[in-house]
This record gives sequence, C-alpha cells and structure tokens, in this order.
Amino acid sequence: MFRGRTDVYANRWQNKQGRSGYSVACDNEWVQGLCHKPRVKCQDCKHRQFTEINDQIIYRHLAGQQVVGIYPLMHDNTCCFLAADFDKGQWQEEVKAMSKACQNFEIPHAIEISRSGNGAHLWIFFNEKVPAKEARLLGFGLLDKAMEVYPNLSFDSYDRLFPNQDIMPEGGFGNLIALPLQKEARLSGNSSFVDNELNVIHDQGSTLPI
Repeated sequence: MFRGRTDVYANRWQNKQGRSGYSVACDNEWVQGLCHKPRVKCQDCKHRQFTEINDQIIYRHLAGQQVVGIYPLMHDNTCCFLAADFDKGQWQEEVKAMSKACQNFEIPHAIEISRSGNGAHLWIFFNEKVPAKEARLLGFGLLDKAMEVYPNLSFDSYDRLFPNQDIMPEGGFGNLIALPLQKEARLSGNSSFVDNELNVIHDQGSTLPI
C-alpha cells in the first residue's frame, strides 16, 4: 500500500531539548570505529550503509516502538502514491474540499489525521508506478478544482505534495512522509484514517481504497 523506496527509510528522533526531526536509518549507526556522529555528519560519512525497510520495522512502527518515515520518490522518478498535506489554519474544511473534488472525479482516496492532530494528509494510491510529474499534476489539478468549488476557502493550510519533486534531487532522496497508524499517535486519535466528516474509522484497514 504505502510503497515508497524499500532500500532506505528514516527514523524520527527527539532530543532532551524537545527538538525533533528525521534521520536516515543506517546499519552502522553508533557502531564503534565506524560511526563518528556528531563529529562527522551522516552525509559525509564514508561508512554510511542505508538500512532497508522490512516487515519487522513496519511492525515496530505500528506497535509504537519507533516512528518511520518513507521516501515516495523512486530512483526512476516514479511513485506509487500521492499525498497532499494540510497543516493548521482551516485544514479541516480544506482537506474535506479536496476530498470532495476527488469524489467528483471518482478518484479513490483516504484521509489521515496527522501525528500532531493539527493537520491531515489526503492519500491517493496508484495500482502501479506512475511518473511523479504526472502524479503531482493530478494533485495540483484536484486542488484547483477544490478552490473553484469552494472559493470562500483560502487553502492557506495546504503545505505540499508528496512526492514534493518531479525528479530525484542529486545526492538526495526527496521529501519523506511519516507512515500512518503509529500506535502512540493512534492512542490520541491521530495518525489514523477518518471518514469524510473526519471521524476516526473503527476498522482502519477497511478505509484503504485498494
């Protein structure tokens, strides 16, 4: 379902000062003699070896033992899903408006409340890989339609699309997005799929369109 790159993923971290972010998972992280963080940054490390994502890692995410982020943009500049991010402001009404645009064009989709509870992702899943450029054009087109139907909404809450690039940036991975259904967040009703009125769906698996 959430088919991003399998050869690399990221873990969310938070330090004692409350700062948080994501770092690419590495098989050699904190291995004595190989990992020299923080003196040597990961992108400059000659011993960096990316960790592949697998069922155990996904289970740990679902069980609340870690928070996993995936990279939707593939090596060949394709993707298997598109996600629109709405954050703060009138995010509730604006994600509903994009959902309505999807319904008008009979495009299967799913709405997920974000980890913080202060935003939402609208997911569209593809049966097979499509060029990221075309997927993003679909996303922008749906946003335009939503703005036409709901001119009273500013859509200031719209943040970005995932993937956020048409082409893989040199030396990078493109933007990551957190996997849904992380247990700790779900206990607060977040990181969960909701219906068109943003009510949490009891059977989370049933909401996925494919």
